[in-house]
Amino acid sequence: MSTVSWITARGLFGRRRFLLLLPLPAVLVLLAVLSRALGVDPGEWGPAVLVGLGLAVVLPVVALIVGTGVLGAEIDDGTVVHILTKPLPRWQIVLPKLAVATGVSAVTVAVPLYVAGVLADSVRLGLALAAAASAGALAYSALFVALSLVTRRPVLLGLVYVLIWEGLLGNFVSGTKVLSIQQYVIALADRLAPTGMLEADVSVPVAAVMTTLISVGFTVLAIDRLRSFSVAGETS
Repeated sequence: MSTVSWITARGLFGRRRFLLLLPLPAVLVLLAVLSRALGVDPGEWGPAVLVGLGLAVVLPVVALIVGTGVLGAEIDDGTVVHILTKPLPRWQIVLPKLAVATGVSAVTVAVPLYVAGVLADSVRLGLALAAAASAGALAYSALFVALSLVTRRPVLLGLVYVLIWEGLLGNFVSGTKVLSIQQYVIALADRLAPTGMLEADVSVPVAAVMTTLISVGFTVLAIDRLRSFSVAGETS
């Protein structure tokens, strides 16, 4: 498993798509620093920066870029054949790749969210945002890794989920929030550091259970889907 993780990390950091991870977290920190330096009330900029940008855009987009890249890119360029020809159970391929995707996404998002949380309120809020974002990174990564094995357009479907389901419908149809990873992250962060900047629309038990179900369910789906791949990288 360590070899697969190493190959995955090396491939991920060696691709140009890794550069796409940097601008959004940088903008998040920059906005927080500027707002604090200009003396703007955190109650005015906190929700927009922490939730509207950090949890609603930066977290899912980073997870989408990484999650669809750890397997999807290898399927597209054919390098997945090298791994598929090894006598490895498919779970020993999926789990290391999911771990890399989660780790990279979590670190990329948790650090700037921590900085922004500290600037907006306190160290406790920063840590809460970082911890909740890490849990969200796992759920998002499991979803996007599975999508990369289910469809040839994982990025498109991922954007539909993030922009349409969580973004558009989430603001107008309350029922969709029960199936929103973004809402789970907000609920968990608000539980760890209660603040008026975070307003969750789902309960903490629902958030915890659904985050677990999504993470486990889509991981199992990804493993099962990879079993159906032939050496040519196509489903049988």
